[in-house]
Amino acid sequence: MRKIIFHIDVNSAYLSWTAVEELKKGAKVDLRQIPAIIGGDQKSRHGVVLAKSPLAKKYGIRTGEPVVNAFRKCPNLIMKAPDHKMYREKSRRLMEYLRTFTEEIEQVSVDECYMDFTEIADRFPSPQEGAEWIRKGVKKQFGFTVNIGISENKLLAKMASDFEKPDKTHTLFPDEIRQKMWPLPVSELYMAGRSSVEILKKLEINTIGDLARSEEALIELHLKSHGRMLWEFANGIGDDQVQSVPDEAKGIGNSTTLAEDAVTYEEAEKVLKNLAESVGIRLKKAGKKAGMLSVEIRYFDFRNASHQMQLEKPSAQPEVLLEKAGKLFQELWSGEPVRLLGIRTSKLVEESAPEQLTLFDLKPPEEPDEKHKKLKAALEELNSRFGKDTVIKGTLYRPKKK
Repeated sequence: MRKIIFHIDVNSAYLSWTAVEELKKGAKVDLRQIPAIIGGDQKSRHGVVLAKSPLAKKYGIRTGEPVVNAFRKCPNLIMKAPDHKMYREKSRRLMEYLRTFTEEIEQVSVDECYMDFTEIADRFPSPQEGAEWIRKGVKKQFGFTVNIGISENKLLAKMASDFEKPDKTHTLFPDEIRQKMWPLPVSELYMAGRSSVEILKKLEINTIGDLARSEEALIELHLKSHGRMLWEFANGIGDDQVQSVPDEAKGIGNSTTLAEDAVTYEEAEKVLKNLAESVGIRLKKAGKKAGMLSVEIRYFDFRNASHQMQLEKPSAQPEVLLEKAGKLFQELWSGEPVRLLGIRTSKLVEESAPEQLTLFDLKPPEEPDEKHKKLKAALEELNSRFGKDTVIKGTLYRPKKK
């Protein structure tokens, strides 16, 4: 059976949810129909655009840019402060509704999730009609809209949902990649940040198709493991497993939003060290060791990325967690400013669980130093001259019974 994965994304979530609440309270103007943004105090650290209306986008306003810049582009812009408590409630109710279709839901942020539609596909004439049913249901029940991308894996479903907005359904199956995805600018590829795009353009790679047709080794040479990942994404290679088990049930982790964006590895490493110590303490309190570790990065423009690895042996030691987290970060990091870092552990086992030795644990005995070599030679000489066991090690001595 062919996998059918949906990526469901709320259109301008913060702004849409705020607009719905204001209309309920009697507002005469819908924020979605005017130049409007959700942002913070212009003087504070959080004074950035969190969401924008379609008309605000036409003024060139971008998510993640300083609020003060947005007002320069559009002086009559309307700005509303974020209400994260309300957003969490809207998100919770949306996920509850989606789970009435299937429990195979993986929520990846407050306003987006993946749905494994495979097992319920036969209830609808086609996946597209199933998506339409869900989209119209969300709009009717909650008053806001979503985009739904459909494909065989999560990457392509995510790319499809980012096509024309709002309130649309799009497909991007493997046989549609050349037509629908390859002509797009490489900057529109998932996880292709600004610094990566600049390097790719220097290599005369301007579209996703250019990247897909390039030599993988060349991209990896310039962008390391991040480049290999981008090359795979350009060719439609992605994970098709929807992780429907809640994070709390899968493991123990911690994350933190940084007071200032980390722009060097040294800055990020200090944060990772604190996170590793925190997670290690929580694992020990729970009497657990972790067999899997993942690192989460949120960039300055609110894009998320994560990567995981299997540990050689389950561990709760902070130094082990830090070493692996540092390696994962370096493989994943695009070089752009980092706003949030997280470490999560999974595949937990009991702290008392026996460890399975590997061939690498079976080390040959160490070569004795010069002092012990001379002592051993002297013992052998005495025993040779005066008989076996004339001189033995004290640990081997057993007095004769009377």
